[in-house]
Amino acid sequence: MALNTHFDELLEFPCVFAFKVMGVAGPELMSDVIAVIQKNAPGDYSPTVKPSSKGTYHALSVPVTVKSKEHIETIYTELNKLESVRYIL
Repeated sequence: MALNTHFDELLEFPCVFAFKVMGVAGPELMSDVIAVIQKNAPGDYSPTVKPSSKGTYHALSVPVTVKSKEHIETIYTELNKLESVRYIL
């Protein structure tokens, strides 16, 4: 499925883009998200984590240097395939 985004009109590449991922709290959420990002943009990542008020969900923010609109869309698509992920902003 092709995404119909306008990142190429809004950003100058390469740039740092923060992926914000919300998902079910658990150790696999952060490791799975980092694995997908590492696969598509190798580097050292230290996401910030904010737990929900009940601790059921975690919100991760991961700044990534992206090279193009397609690069962002590829990472979004891969993150969306993860079972523990609920939303990606």
